[in-house]
Amino acid sequence: MIEMRVTTSTGADTVLEEAVIEGFESSLRGALIRRHDAGYEDARKLWNGMIDKHPAFIARCLGVEDVVHSIDFARDNDLLLAVRGGGHNVAGNALCDGGLVIDLSPMKAVRVDPVRRTARVRPGANWGDVDKETQLHGLVTPGGEVSTTGVAGFTLGGGMGLLRRKWGLACDNLISVEIVTADGQVITASETEHPDLFWAVRGGGGNFGVVTCFEFRLHPLGPEIYGATTIYPFEEAASVLRNWRDFAHEAPDEVTSEALIWGMPPLPEVPPEMHWAPVVILVAMYAGPVDEGERALQPLQEMGTAIGDLSARQQYVAMQSDMDPLFADGQLNYWKSVFADSLNDEVLDEIVVLYASRLSPQTLFGLRHLGGAMGRVPEAATAYGNRAAQFNISIDNTWQDPARNREMISWTRAAWASLRELTNGGVYLNFAGLGEENELLARAAYGRNYHRLVDVKRRYDPTNLFRTNVNISP
Repeated sequence: MIEMRVTTSTGADTVLEEAVIEGFESSLRGALIRRHDAGYEDARKLWNGMIDKHPAFIARCLGVEDVVHSIDFARDNDLLLAVRGGGHNVAGNALCDGGLVIDLSPMKAVRVDPVRRTARVRPGANWGDVDKETQLHGLVTPGGEVSTTGVAGFTLGGGMGLLRRKWGLACDNLISVEIVTADGQVITASETEHPDLFWAVRGGGGNFGVVTCFEFRLHPLGPEIYGATTIYPFEEAASVLRNWRDFAHEAPDEVTSEALIWGMPPLPEVPPEMHWAPVVILVAMYAGPVDEGERALQPLQEMGTAIGDLSARQQYVAMQSDMDPLFADGQLNYWKSVFADSLNDEVLDEIVVLYASRLSPQTLFGLRHLGGAMGRVPEAATAYGNRAAQFNISIDNTWQDPARNREMISWTRAAWASLRELTNGGVYLNFAGLGEENELLARAAYGRNYHRLVDVKRRYDPTNLFRTNVNISP
């Protein structure tokens, strides 16, 4: 009798008979990829090259029925289960060692209804897919700032993009979801159907099931917008950041802006001697008429001695994909974040000091202005916490040499701890390191919503089948 060793939901080893595996494989329209199959190595790769996990099986789902069969197979055989959407997963939760991965990447369809101003999006799509389809009709929904970011994980974790102050988070623009729960049921969740589950998936991560379709509300914008990108020398960081902070406090909802402390990207138009030289990059998008945007964002070009300025009228889809080359597949990444109710001088000075101590020239400190529409959503209206925070600070550490993994992670965690002491301590699920301090992260991300999330988890996933995430334990 042929058997295969696998990992259970609790991390123990067990074996599955070949007949059981073959029965599962025959139920799928998509492929079941095993460790010995030719496509296995490519199938287990994620965008973050630091993630090196070896699932026993990867089920390439072509539709909802494949998802149902995969969940049933994992539950009935007590398998450790992970869910992969677009694969742009920093924490590596989209894979697991020894278990089953539900791979949704073949499910990429985007269907736009321009009359109702809605879009139905399958979970394998990325934001580039969505933007291209919605912009055919001059419509948008708040999405990621890198077009290769997957729709599913981004939205379930909240989803902060460059339209957040005008129209809120990605999860704030959900009308409904189709979701397969732990018992294999296919459910539509909305404000009127299973409202408790709909509340939970808007910011609660992948804790409650596998979303097989997202229905988004769309808004008129584009195809042309005004976007600002102005570069200042790092030597002026302290004053530029103060000027930007003050500008942000007075900005209307149409302005979403960020301050990026980063190395000068090694793009063809950048002189080689400037590659990865430390700079401050102010980025903003105006969600409104182009002429108004040019006037509203003009101050961002006057906050110091600019050494470069790419501010211009441009296509929305172009600005949404500008940073794609800088976030290429296969680089090593460890990202942490913290929310801040304000950015006082002490916090800004600490950020400058921490950046000066970085170990990799690719390290990015991203300061994001929040508030506006996303801040006016009541804290209890969705699972997403930290609505009152005015800023988010992310530490995106990126490097190339795997031998440096430990020191890079250690430096990032120390910098994060330093900033948590000076801020409100809340965290953003989509920038959560590797999820090492699960309980702390969950409580810091959900705040007062945590206990209600536990109740919803107990109802829809009482055995904690969906646990490879920042987990809410039932």
